[in-house]
Amino acid sequence: MHERERWQVIKAMLKQQLLVRIADVCRANRRLRSFGATRFFPACRNGFGDAGARRIGGYAWFADGVERRAGVGDPLLRDQQTLNVAAKRAIARTAVALCSDGDAIIINGGTTTFEMGEFLRERRLKVLTNSYPLAETLIHHSNCRVALPGGEVYREQKLIVSPFEEDAIQHYSASRMFMSAISIGPLGVIEGDPLIARAETKLLKRAEKLVVLADGSKFTPRGSLVVCPLSRISTLITDAQASKEALDMLRDAGVEVMIATDAPVEVAAA
Repeated sequence: MHERERWQVIKAMLKQQLLVRIADVCRANRRLRSFGATRFFPACRNGFGDAGARRIGGYAWFADGVERRAGVGDPLLRDQQTLNVAAKRAIARTAVALCSDGDAIIINGGTTTFEMGEFLRERRLKVLTNSYPLAETLIHHSNCRVALPGGEVYREQKLIVSPFEEDAIQHYSASRMFMSAISIGPLGVIEGDPLIARAETKLLKRAEKLVVLADGSKFTPRGSLVVCPLSRISTLITDAQASKEALDMLRDAGVEVMIATDAPVEVAAA
């Protein structure tokens, strides 16, 4: 397959949806898959205007000219937050409603968990987060005490991750950890980025309960790294788009399911 033909595949997929995963592009065309994404995509690090797309990390392409959300400084975070924005905000609002002033919590980096920042403005919590965009929001626009783990800053993922098993968070204790994921399936919480998976696994050790924030689109199989089994999840907050099969899967595993609505404090248990 010639390069121009490969870009035609991407352009056709972008006309149907905002975000196109590299793995989905490969699956869409056998010849592209046989050519090898490892050979084709590394050369596309900065994207190609002719295809109307650009590369975001190692996982996705976005159409040029996508509407950006104002008030969020990071381009990658801003792009991802254009997906299911209303659902993510409702889920984040519901998550914050579970907290009481004085609680010590952990918030892992992610576009859904980032939305919690807006609803934490008037709260007084102790927050440990590895997301420096969220930390900046909380430091300047909330009454929360903010702690950051030690480690290296990974600009692309917007995370702070320590390469050492024992670091600044080893003595931290939280009542809840809030995290999102690339996918939720029978095996548990799934991620596609090894760095994010490692960060989540370390933080999980410091929390009594795990609250997962996942809109209905997250129940589609994606990723290959299991962060934790469903039995580790105390509560999962989703929206009305989650399928009955997905909700039954969670209930059968003993997970408390909450359905977030657009109403400010209205929460329904599934």
